[in-house]
Amino acid sequence: MKEKTQKNLYNAFVGEAKAYFRLLAYAEKADEEEVPQIALLFRAIAEAERVHATHNLNLAKDLVVKDTDTNLENSFQREKNISENVYPDFIKDAEDEGERAAAIAFSHARDSESYHAKLYERAIYNVIKEKVSAYNVCQVCGYVTDKNIPDKCPVCGAPREKFKTVSE
Repeated sequence: MKEKTQKNLYNAFVGEAKAYFRLLAYAEKADEEEVPQIALLFRAIAEAERVHATHNLNLAKDLVVKDTDTNLENSFQREKNISENVYPDFIKDAEDEGERAAAIAFSHARDSESYHAKLYERAIYNVIKEKVSAYNVCQVCGYVTDKNIPDKCPVCGAPREKFKTVSE
């Protein structure tokens, strides 16, 4: 694939993926404001944006998605980089500007990303001794564990009820 088209596909994917999540947030707000027809419209268009993002990703898949070993290594490196290099700067900027809620959100994401990196690293080195049939994801901060749901999230302190199980 030629360079400009490759770049455009990636940018289109990012834009469509952002639109998908933004429209879902708009739908939630419309629900809160008891405007169900507008919420439904936002959800329908969000689904269309998801379709667009998926098409763009599928066209660029050979450029983005490699073999599983490479995908694991790339995912590990990205999680490690963002937790060690990106989020610390975000946290500092938010704290410098007095944006406590953003600093907390960035801190939770940083800490969760470091756990994600550990899960990827264990998979890379085949340290997963038993078959994992489910992961548990904190819906407050994004912490992921392949163990039993903790009583409290180790990152944000959310109760066990805030975990969602992702299984086969």
